[in-house]
Amino acid sequence: MARIRNRRKPVAEMNVVPYIDVMLVLLVIFMVTAPMLNQGVKVDLPQVSSEVLPQDNDAQVLTISIKADKTYYWNMGSEVDTDTVQDQAMDLEGMTRAATAIINQSRSQGKQVQVFVRGDKTVDYGTVMSAMGGLQQAGVGNVGLITEAP
Repeated sequence: MARIRNRRKPVAEMNVVPYIDVMLVLLVIFMVTAPMLNQGVKVDLPQVSSEVLPQDNDAQVLTISIKADKTYYWNMGSEVDTDTVQDQAMDLEGMTRAATAIINQSRSQGKQVQVFVRGDKTVDYGTVMSAMGGLQQAGVGNVGLITEAP
């Protein structure tokens, strides 16, 4: 008597269960990390508002002033200057070019530059953010905001 072999045909389907597992893990990773993404201008915000600014004796200080009429002024010195304005009024692009030149020149001399922004209290938030965006384009990583004591 002849023996009949029952041959199985090879399965032509691909096993997708491992791929589904990997996709679920990736989905969870993206869902967890998405809220942590920082958007916009990076600013080093102070923790305590009542402390005096630390002074680095080797660093140059660039102070950007924004007046109520949305004009930009800059002052370069060895300390934070809140009173004098040495240069003429300029627009955002001019301020960005000037800041880029100052930053590059100071870095080529091996000096560090601290940047502070003084905004008039009547200037809208968008104008200050535009200035900070221009400073970020100029290569500034940290920006300090100057306020007056109450």
